[in-house]
Amino acid sequence: MSDLVLGESLELLVDNRGKNPPFVPSGIPVLSAKSIKNGRISFREVRYISEDTYTRWMPKPLQRFDVILTSEAPLGECALVTGDEPLAIAQRLYALRGKPGVLDSRYLYYAMQWEAVQTDLHNRASGTTVSGIRQPELLKVRIPDPGYTQQKAIAAVLGALDDKITVNERISVTYERLLQCRYIELGLAEEANAEAAVPVTDLVAFNPKVAKPSADEPVYVDMAALQVDRASIASWTRRAPKSGPRFMNGDTLLARITPCLENGKTGYVDFMEDGEVGLGSTEFIVMRSLPGVPGELSYFLARDSRFREHAIRNMAGTSGRQRVSAADAAHYQVNRPDADALAAFGKEASAAFSHMKSLQAENRTLAALRDTLLPPLMSGRLRVRDAERIAEDAT
Repeated sequence: MSDLVLGESLELLVDNRGKNPPFVPSGIPVLSAKSIKNGRISFREVRYISEDTYTRWMPKPLQRFDVILTSEAPLGECALVTGDEPLAIAQRLYALRGKPGVLDSRYLYYAMQWEAVQTDLHNRASGTTVSGIRQPELLKVRIPDPGYTQQKAIAAVLGALDDKITVNERISVTYERLLQCRYIELGLAEEANAEAAVPVTDLVAFNPKVAKPSADEPVYVDMAALQVDRASIASWTRRAPKSGPRFMNGDTLLARITPCLENGKTGYVDFMEDGEVGLGSTEFIVMRSLPGVPGELSYFLARDSRFREHAIRNMAGTSGRQRVSAADAAHYQVNRPDADALAAFGKEASAAFSHMKSLQAENRTLAALRDTLLPPLMSGRLRVRDAERIAEDAT
C-alpha cells in the first residue's frame, strides 16, 4: 500500500495556533485544544466570537467532516466536524480537509488516529517543555493510501460504528432531560417553604458508611471518569485499596473541589456487581438515596442547579483549591415530595437507567470493535468486505 503526504493531499489547512480572536459573551463557537476530547468536539467550555470577527478570523469556513487536530498540549488529538453550523478554531489547533478524489476527509480522521501515523506525527514534533508540531512538519506526515474508493469504504465501516455510538448517546441524553423534568415536577428544585420543608438528609445520605472492599484490587474511579453532563461513568480501573470514599451500585459521585464542582462533574454508579464496594477520588462526595427513596433521585439532586449553587456557596479553602464538605453540602432543605409522585418517578427512572446502562455497555463494545478494526484496515491486513460483515453483526 502506498502513502499520501499531507502536504500534497489537503484542500484546506487552517492554522490559528498561537492566536486568539476577541471573544464575546455569545455568538459563533470557537474551539480550543481542550474542546477536542476522546475523538469528539466538546462544546462545554467554548468561547464565542461575533459574526464580523468570524468573517475575518475564518476566511475559509469549516464544513462537515473537516478534521480538527491539536498541535500541542496534547499533540495529536483529533475530532470530526459533524454539523453545518459556523465554527471557528483558536490556539493550538489545525483544521484539515482532504482534496476531493485524493483524500477522503473522514478517512483522514481515522488515519490520524492509527498508531503508525501518530508515531510519525510525534516524531516530527519539537519543543522541550511542551511537544508541538509546526505546519511545515505537519505537511510531511504520511498516511496510508489504499486508493480513494477504498478510503471511503474504510471510513464508512468505521463511521457506521461511531454513528451507532452517537445515536445511543443521544437516546441517553434524551432520557436524562426527560427525567430532569420529572424531578422538577416533584417540587425538589423549588425553594423549600416552611410548611413542606424537610432536611435533604431525610431523602439522601452523604458519605454513607460502607465496609472495606473485599477485593484485593477493587474498582477505582478517578475525577477524569466523571462527565459534566451525563450520568454514566464510562471508564474505571482496579488498584490496591488506598484512601478515598467508598461506594456501591446506586450511589452518586459528586465532585466537591473547584473547578470540577462548578463544571458539573457527577456520575451514577451502576457498573459493579451487587454488593461490590469501590473506591473513588478523595475529592468525591458519595450520595445515596435512603431506603424507600428511588436510587436515581440522589443523582438528579446532585445535578439540580439550586443544590449545586448551595454547594458552591459553601466551598472553603485557598483560591484554586476550594472544596465543599459533605456536612455542608448536606445542610440543605427541600420540599417533601408526594409519596405517589416519588414512586412514579422511581419507576420511570429505574427503567430509563436500566436502558441507559445497556446502551453504555453497547457503546463500549462498539468502540472496542472500532479500535480493533482500525489498525488492520489501515495496514491492509483486513479487507473492507470482511470488516463490513463484522460491523454489520455488531450494529
